[in-house]
Amino acid sequence: MGSMDGRVALITGAARGMGRSHAVRLADAGADIIAVDICRQIESVTVKMSSREDLEETAALVRQAGRKIVCGVADVRDRPGLRAVVAEGVSAFGRLDTVVANAGIWAVRVDQPTDDAGRTEMWQDTLGVNVTGVWNTIEICAPFMIDAGHGESIIVISSTAALQTVSNNDLAFTSYGVSKVALVGLMKMSASDLAPHSIRVNAVHPTGVDTPLTVNAVVDEYFARNPELSAAVQQAYVTVEPGAISDAVLFLASDASRYISGVSLPVDAGSLVRWR
Repeated sequence: MGSMDGRVALITGAARGMGRSHAVRLADAGADIIAVDICRQIESVTVKMSSREDLEETAALVRQAGRKIVCGVADVRDRPGLRAVVAEGVSAFGRLDTVVANAGIWAVRVDQPTDDAGRTEMWQDTLGVNVTGVWNTIEICAPFMIDAGHGESIIVISSTAALQTVSNNDLAFTSYGVSKVALVGLMKMSASDLAPHSIRVNAVHPTGVDTPLTVNAVVDEYFARNPELSAAVQQAYVTVEPGAISDAVLFLASDASRYISGVSLPVDAGSLVRWR
């Protein structure tokens, strides 16, 4: 018997990295999965983003764990597109119990834009995916959970960047950090709004995680050109494997956390204590 037997979990940003790890971990615990990802590049993001092949690999791993999966391609900023994927998954499985709002971007680039148009695009894309995308996910998924009538859990993936500040003059860091701070407020308000329906809402705050978003040639070159920032980041963040974050996600999705809502859970390998 798994802690998620009979349940259905939706994960955004599920094609690779943490999203894939969450999907497989919840499937291992018995959940069927609705996996959502954009599967294309966003222009302001120079790091290579996910593909349909990545999403298909996630699906194969979930099926290998013995569970069913519905995959959908959608941009979390696109409410009609996201709603269509959610509705398809709920129609296939008949219920929705857990939502992991995981999709996010970090628009790091070796040469950050200096023109108004480029800087505005980076800011709006980052806040659009990381904040509005999570808000869209909660707003679209909550009615399906309410209709089911048995509560359950929404998990917002924030960051320890919401709990500490690394001083820099880089728009990618600033926009990312602001977006993750905003998620704390969104999580708390959503927890209050959805409490009458017995839906718990919590946030997980990962430190650095070994995923394609952070471990790639663009990031390597960026830090090579900014050694002081690189040193500060290494002091502030301890890199962990995606499975460490998925352990926290599984806990918050399961009945083990049935009396927990409205909290921020850092998974930081002690980096917050060391940084302070």
